Amino acid sequence: MAEATHRPKPRSGTVWRSRGADRRSTRALRVRSSAVLVTATLLAVLLVPPLVQLDQQAVDLAAKLRPPSWAHPFGTDDVGRDLLLRCVYGLRVSLLVGAAAAFTATVIGTAVGACAGALGGWADRIVMRVVDTVSSVPHLLLGIFIVALFRPGVWPVIVSVALTHWLSTARIVRAEVLSLRARPYIDAAVSGGASRWRVAVRHLLPAVLPQAGLAAVLMVPHAMWHESALSFLGLGLPTHTASLGTLIQGAQGSLLTGQWWPTLFPGLFIIVPTLAVAGLAGAWRERLNPRRRSELML
Repeated sequence: MAEATHRPKPRSGTVWRSRGADRRSTRALRVRSSAVLVTATLLAVLLVPPLVQLDQQAVDLAAKLRPPSWAHPFGTDDVGRDLLLRCVYGLRVSLLVGAAAAFTATVIGTAVGACAGALGGWADRIVMRVVDTVSSVPHLLLGIFIVALFRPGVWPVIVSVALTHWLSTARIVRAEVLSLRARPYIDAAVSGGASRWRVAVRHLLPAVLPQAGLAAVLMVPHAMWHESALSFLGLGLPTHTASLGTLIQGAQGSLLTGQWWPTLFPGLFIIVPTLAVAGLAGAWRERLNPRRRSELML
């Protein structure tokens, strides 16, 4: 009778290392893909307008609503303008608005959160009640109200997005400051006679800057979505300005008649950079706090 062959059972440590290696390889692939997409986005925004010597506003009614082809890779819109150039210029404007609004909101949120956490007491309670009150109003509704006070343009949109997106950064910075205040070196600085202002500027603020920078990066795609929503509603940038929101808004009639490309490609120019930035920001978040890989900060 043949002896039964016994296969050795894999050790749990080996299985654990294999799964960990798979997770690390998947994470590395995600980071590389996100980096490639972000690089391609920046190169398109920076190089396509000066290299392609074509007017993105040029009207050619004889070529209107042509499907994607070699001459027009993204097709043309309802007045014959090249959609590839329009999408690149729209992405350029949306990135400018998103980056400026994210930077402004991060500065406001960092200052408010650091002051609330460093001062504590009644100042902290008043600031956080203001933050809770403003957070209770939907961002888009408050943004529409702010934009409606001005004429359509870039700066009203930046102000609107910045004033509605600093709240999450303020909460993050305040939480970090409160946790840092319990550290021994902060107690040592206070015992040594350092004022609250000196402790906040020399010790607390530099320690929260990485978290604030991460919040700013994560806010850029969110600000782009917000700008696109306002422009789609006709309250953001002027209709003649090529932004991703105005491109989608102007393509509604074409979509109803079966022309899908004027809506699809501007939508992809919103989604793809958003996913790319989120992938890189996720890797940054894991480096800052490996124990909180599954938590979203915004």
